[in-house]
Amino acid sequence: MDSPGMQEKMKATVCQRITNAREQLAALSHRIHAYPELAFQEASAAAWLSEALSNAKFEVQTGVCDLPTAFLARSGSGPLRIAICAEYDALPGIGHACGHNIIASAAVGAGIGLAAVADAIGLTVTVVGTPGEEVVNAGGKILMLERGAFAGMHAAMMVHPAAWDVAEPLMLAASCFEVEFVGRASHAAAFPDRGINAADAMTVAQTAIGLLRQQIRPTDRIHGIVTHGGDAPNIIPARTTAKYIVRSRTLQELNELVPRVRRCFEAGAMASGAALTIIGGDKPYAGLCHDQELAAIYKANAEELGRKFPDLGAERERMAASTDMGNISLVMPVIHPFIGIDSLPAVNHQQEFTAHCVSAAADKAVIDGAMAMACTVVSITQNKAISRRLMAGL
Repeated sequence: MDSPGMQEKMKATVCQRITNAREQLAALSHRIHAYPELAFQEASAAAWLSEALSNAKFEVQTGVCDLPTAFLARSGSGPLRIAICAEYDALPGIGHACGHNIIASAAVGAGIGLAAVADAIGLTVTVVGTPGEEVVNAGGKILMLERGAFAGMHAAMMVHPAAWDVAEPLMLAASCFEVEFVGRASHAAAFPDRGINAADAMTVAQTAIGLLRQQIRPTDRIHGIVTHGGDAPNIIPARTTAKYIVRSRTLQELNELVPRVRRCFEAGAMASGAALTIIGGDKPYAGLCHDQELAAIYKANAEELGRKFPDLGAERERMAASTDMGNISLVMPVIHPFIGIDSLPAVNHQQEFTAHCVSAAADKAVIDGAMAMACTVVSITQNKAISRRLMAGL
């Protein structure tokens, strides 16, 4: 390992650079939050992030991988190549209730900090703009991974806001698909016998799923919404649609569960006589495999900034989510820690959490997250054993 003095000097430099950009990063976070854009429609957010990185002398490529709102921003020319992932899509109806404005701004901040020392520590840092995380099928990172955006990278990281700081949160594999039942319309009072009720098909399927939950693993999840239930109460519904997500700890477990869920929808079709179509679910999210060594380094650097990591016990299992960062973790070392924004009792995907994502605690999380990631990268470069492991693809 290089001298501790050198490492601390580099950390101080990146933290000072991030501190100097504090107002800019908070303003960027608030701007994205105030203008929420849905998956793969994040034109403004992608432009603002690209502009901030371009102004910091990054080499920026926009519209990469045939995705108009994806970008790559690179600084430095060292042999160790680290990706800092930015997410910036919002949720329908509740905006940035998952705090992707914080993720994106922290990623920019970490990049700006590391650019100040990249060549000195043998680093190439790339801020990867990844759209469409919330779709839970064929997410932006999956498409960018398939299309070569992560080629040559040795490790990737990001921070995600939550109610607590967690170094290695549980992130499940997930598959999202759409369901359509098509029956036959008829007058619901005069000629019900001439109809084929697509709503009945959906009801049978949902009932079967409810019963299936008794026989699934504690870490499995099945949840969804009916997106179209019919047109009028006096018309036998000729068409119903739904969107469902199935989750398991690993892709293997997911591949065992998804066919069982699909059979529930097939039961609805068989019972009602409606025709069934299932679309999607072809590019599921993988369960995330945290690199424990890198996660420990991140935690130590975050604690030096005053972050606290409570022992959540069983609560950690309950708060499981999913991310397309899991697919990146199958091909390279990854960390995806949660960073707390003091939001309780509000939690992710609640309207109340949306408001917390532009609070003073959220602005602090942007800066702390940027510093913790940047200092983690510095620590990696100053540890020859870890650097060699990453560059060897281990």
